Amino acid sequence: MIKGIGTDIIEIERVKQKVDKPLGFKEKVFSAHEIEICEAKGALKYQSYAGRFAAKEAFLKAVAVSWIDEYDLTEIEIVNEESGKPYFKFRGAIERWLQEQKIKYTHLTISHSKEFATATVILENE
Repeated sequence: MIKGIGTDIIEIERVKQKVDKPLGFKEKVFSAHEIEICEAKGALKYQSYAGRFAAKEAFLKAVAVSWIDEYDLTEIEIVNEESGKPYFKFRGAIERWLQEQKIKYTHLTISHSKEFATATVILENE
């Protein structure tokens, strides 16, 4: 059964400005592994950061909880299968919360154009 759905769209330029600032945003929002993935994208790195940011925002909307101050966003990690399909890896308090809520499946899709990135998340329980 579907327990939540969330979607987000963001301007890539907005994410670029935040990522390029020293001290903070990138390290607060993205895991070290995500930063490594995005930085390896070269000229497309900002699209990758924006897509992952949109995915995290869509996830928060799907769970209907504002976790900005309570949880570490780096515990919500977006990685890719060999095919390129994105998926979530959860750790720590967020992983425990999902288990408590009996969320068994998370579905994620990310897309971007030259100017925007968007993501949609669907959460399911048993």
